[in-house]
Amino acid sequence: MRNAHTSLLHKPWVRHLFLGLALGALSVHSTAQSIVMSSTTSTEQSGLFGHLLPEFKKATGIDIKVVALGTGQALDMARRGDADVVFVHDLQAEEKFVAEGFGIKRFPVMYNDFVVVGPQADPANVKGNDIVAALKKISSSNAAFISRGDKSGTHAAELRFWSQAAMADKKGGGYKECGCGMGPALNIGASTGAYVLADRGTWLNFKNRADLKILVEGDAKLFNQYGVMVVNPAKHPHVKQADAQKFVDWVISSNGQAAIAAYKIGGESVFFPNANK
Repeated sequence: MRNAHTSLLHKPWVRHLFLGLALGALSVHSTAQSIVMSSTTSTEQSGLFGHLLPEFKKATGIDIKVVALGTGQALDMARRGDADVVFVHDLQAEEKFVAEGFGIKRFPVMYNDFVVVGPQADPANVKGNDIVAALKKISSSNAAFISRGDKSGTHAAELRFWSQAAMADKKGGGYKECGCGMGPALNIGASTGAYVLADRGTWLNFKNRADLKILVEGDAKLFNQYGVMVVNPAKHPHVKQADAQKFVDWVISSNGQAAIAAYKIGGESVFFPNANK
């Protein structure tokens, strides 16, 4: 049989068939459209991208590979030219990214809010709708508080709230930085009975809650805006600007905004589209 197969492979039409199949496979591979997006752990761990990106691919045929990091790391990744588009939530850092020439233009996309979760017993008595008052109580009681400590958008917001409470250097003896993403920070909080500042989306999708519950919400300061930017090819010529712009155009379009609004966990909306407001 080996001889029969060998002689068959020597026939010109068989060689042409194999060559055609190989070239066809190569052509499919080379023309497949895909881009890299650096984004936040909150958009990934909330489950939003699992819902959103298949809708984008259905509309455009473009695949997106998401690298989920803290916002600071996501922006640094784009500064190095390792991403085509950035989807994050730290307005000040985003505006700096554009001002430095690394992003072409920032577009608002959606928002949700931050919440403080903590043990049901609430040993620091923080329950309410005032983030500044809550942090002062956590500090004065030396209650356990897990900070992401990872230069993420959530970490930046948390540091801003400590400063607003005039407690930037007085966070209390129970304050610890994990240098980790939102999910791991919540896991530590759940296992140690600590307070944690979290984005609502990740909290809603978080399963390992133990006795943690939302204790602080509803403060206007806890507003959490997300923005999207195409990485500037003037800094990195290999950036796939056209396909990245297609994602930006889609996610701020009525179809993209409707897809964001449609994503719910347990019947509760996770993000609220506001590209055109």
